[in-house]
Amino acid sequence: MTEPIPAPASAHTTGWTRFLPQAAAVLLTALFLPVTLANLRDQYGIDIGVALTLAVTQCGPLLMVARRPLWAWWIIFPADIAGALVLLGKPAREYDVWPWPPAPLIACLFLLLALALRRSRRVLVAVWLATAAASLILHLVRADRSNGSALLLPLFAAVVLVIGAAVRERRVAQRRLAEQETVSEAERARRTLLEERARIARELHDVVAHHMSVITVQADSAPYRLPELSDEAREEFGTIAASARESLTEMRRLLVVLRGDGAEGERAPQPGIDRLQQLVEATVRAGLPAELSLAAQLGEVPPAVDLSAYRIVQEALANVVRHAPGAPTRVSVTSDEGQLTVLVVNSPPKQPVSPLESAGTGHGLVGMRERVRLTGGSLDAGPLPDGGFRVAARLPLSPAGPDDAP
Repeated sequence: MTEPIPAPASAHTTGWTRFLPQAAAVLLTALFLPVTLANLRDQYGIDIGVALTLAVTQCGPLLMVARRPLWAWWIIFPADIAGALVLLGKPAREYDVWPWPPAPLIACLFLLLALALRRSRRVLVAVWLATAAASLILHLVRADRSNGSALLLPLFAAVVLVIGAAVRERRVAQRRLAEQETVSEAERARRTLLEERARIARELHDVVAHHMSVITVQADSAPYRLPELSDEAREEFGTIAASARESLTEMRRLLVVLRGDGAEGERAPQPGIDRLQQLVEATVRAGLPAELSLAAQLGEVPPAVDLSAYRIVQEALANVVRHAPGAPTRVSVTSDEGQLTVLVVNSPPKQPVSPLESAGTGHGLVGMRERVRLTGGSLDAGPLPDGGFRVAARLPLSPAGPDDAP
């Protein structure tokens, strides 16, 4: 026989609830053991020793139904057959039920139900065939004494096994669906992260390409701008220009891979902090009451930080429009101690409104975190006690790598 199918573990099954199946098994045993003993001794007139032996073998293994129902069946089923043979030695009475007395029959049905909840369909079919065959043989042996009980067990067993198997297969399907959803969610998060990284890489290409182009032009024009250069210096500048051109070529080749099939790169200049006022004004025209506080002197802002600040504000405002339309929003950009601080805070909507989107794709916060990580900064985003939401990013104004992020 095949290995048992483990019962699906529920996320809410903790503590004492894990002992419920075993408690049910103990309760069944405590119920059917004395009833079976009294039934065999009083109604069928079996000696107390034989009746006790049959009762223990027919009901005692019910203690195993929670963990090893098939083992219990291997003991109870032969014991039921032995009990039927023992009853043949007693004279038939008007209300006697043979070959399956009521108490062992009902106990056997509980056992089959536990078996159906734990075993495969092939095992259940084999168990039912064995049950039906034993009932048929006993009926043919003493057809005059069989009063329908021989047919009751196969009939009821088929119903119980079908119901139990349906419940088990439904639980297995739910567990597999939950596992698949978990895998899909992880894969979706991974794909979102990769997409955002590719998008950021495409945007940063323009920033890096600009500086590399400047280096190339300066290195190529150095011999003409500085005629007093020595031959060694001219050769060195030529090497620098060649290396810069080779780096640009390699960068464009990698960019083609990042863009993917059929993807077009953005040809417009990348936005920065100087376009935040336009962004906020466009958001206000869209119906979101927003205000911008921009420090007068931000100092020199690196291109990557300039682009990241703009994109963070853009995504934060988009999230407010999608999930809290009409909520008053404040955007603040300041610089202090070599850090550029971008703060977007929205209050809860003044009137109850339905969000334009009940569930996001997850790209927004992922994109923000990736941009902050690539510039070596930090991001703090989360709900506020009053029902609003806060996005705070600190981006270093001096060059820093991801490993330098706090």
